Amino acid sequence: MRVGGNAPISVQSMLTTDTRNVQESLSEIMRLADGGCDIIRLAVPDAEAAAALKDICLHSPIPVVADIHYDYRLALAAIRAGANAIRINPGNMREEEGVREIATLARKRSVPIRVGVNSGSISKEIRNLYDGVNAQSLAYSAYQACQALEKFGFEDICVSAKASSPLMMIETYRMLSEHFDYPLHLGVTEAGTEREGTIRSAVGIGSLLVDGIGDTIRVSLTADPIQEVKVGISILRSLGLRDEGVRLISCPTCGRTEVDLMNMAAELEEKLSLIKAPLTVALMGCSVNGPGEAREADVGLAGGRGFFLLFRKGDIIRKVSQEEAIPALMAEIAKLLEESEQTNGI
Repeated sequence: MRVGGNAPISVQSMLTTDTRNVQESLSEIMRLADGGCDIIRLAVPDAEAAAALKDICLHSPIPVVADIHYDYRLALAAIRAGANAIRINPGNMREEEGVREIATLARKRSVPIRVGVNSGSISKEIRNLYDGVNAQSLAYSAYQACQALEKFGFEDICVSAKASSPLMMIETYRMLSEHFDYPLHLGVTEAGTEREGTIRSAVGIGSLLVDGIGDTIRVSLTADPIQEVKVGISILRSLGLRDEGVRLISCPTCGRTEVDLMNMAAELEEKLSLIKAPLTVALMGCSVNGPGEAREADVGLAGGRGFFLLFRKGDIIRKVSQEEAIPALMAEIAKLLEESEQTNGI
């Protein structure tokens, strides 16, 4: 998979499994790939994990990035095992000769290197130079890490410089975009729980993508990694950067709502998550304004007093009971998808 340039922005996640357990790792990769993950990263903490990487890379349906810290020999082993890319922080590699060996082998095998720094890995010297941990010190740390590879003629680099503060992360990446032509991997590191982490990630990643900054993203959540993928895809869809999957429009509840809108929205969201075709679906609480407010939707429901109006492109098709509403909507979606397939097949 190509990253950078005119390539589509990819969504990444990281395995929670022990890399040494090949079957569990592959099982999680398959689950994430089915959920829309484009690139997966996994930890390589020791030689046993590096050895297991060979089978994982061989059977993974999506590119595998090996995450290595400190020991350059593990990076070399990961490249030899077939990793599609590696992630290192050259500043954590104690031997410069080791960095040279990584650059030489990666260039020979055409393996990209993601240079990854974050607000917790800035050296004492750089912190002193820029008066602490801030966007300037973080950006310079990334610059210095790239120089460590460029010194040995290696330039197939992707850069990440993450912070747990969305504001610091945004400022850092804006600096990097002005000085680097390398692809940028965006993310708010240690973003937090599913709720708070989603908000922080959407603010940080979304702000940069709106400005045309960023080539690949990871939403870092203290949650099942499938949620990272879902949020990442939602961010891209919200900005018109990915058109696959269903966009669900649902209105907030108010005093006019006389149907079980909140529970229905949760149920509908789960059902729609299985559809990959680009559709806009609306679930509205008001039968008076619903179809008009969601006119751009392909299909939708607008609630009344214990019933719903099923509509398509703003035109009302029929009235259904609350119990019939979601099955009727899903049947209309299936009909739309079938019509689309027939049209595209002509």
